[in-house]
Amino acid sequence: MSKLRVAVLGARGRIGSEAVKAVEAAEDMELVAALGRGDKLETVAEAGAQVVVELTTPDSVMANLDFCVGHGIHAVVGTTGWTEERLAQLRAWLAASPGTGVLIAPNFSIGAVLTMKFAQIAAPYFESVEVVELHHPNKVDAPSGTATRTAQLIAEARSKAGCAPQPDAT
Repeated sequence: MSKLRVAVLGARGRIGSEAVKAVEAAEDMELVAALGRGDKLETVAEAGAQVVVELTTPDSVMANLDFCVGHGIHAVVGTTGWTEERLAQLRAWLAASPGTGVLIAPNFSIGAVLTMKFAQIAAPYFESVEVVELHHPNKVDAPSGTATRTAQLIAEARSKAGCAPQPDAT
């Protein structure tokens, strides 16, 4: 069985360095590139990466995904900063490369994913809901993708249940 050829963008960051370790430890994956700020993106294609784990910054993610999708390289994205405009742009790139997939994950932690799901389930039963997050002092993005996606899921669940908008959402 051939191994999945994986590149990590943002490999020297806090989460990126953990992703590098995880790929290296996986028996069915091969780390073919680990790029940080200033490294040439072309290295990903030259290394024959099939999948990129994108863990950079909101300022870099779009150019990185444009490159990946343009080269038919799938991506798993942990970078935040997603707006409807950015998602629309990504969808356009993907429409031009229908065999390429991109997964945007607001968080890779099982605990965070379950928290988002539980908040979505509980939201219609409360008059008011607040998302509070606390991170280390060097966190690059705020609010985080996890907090943003949690708020979106709460709003969708409340709307679907016919609840009034949140008091501070207007």
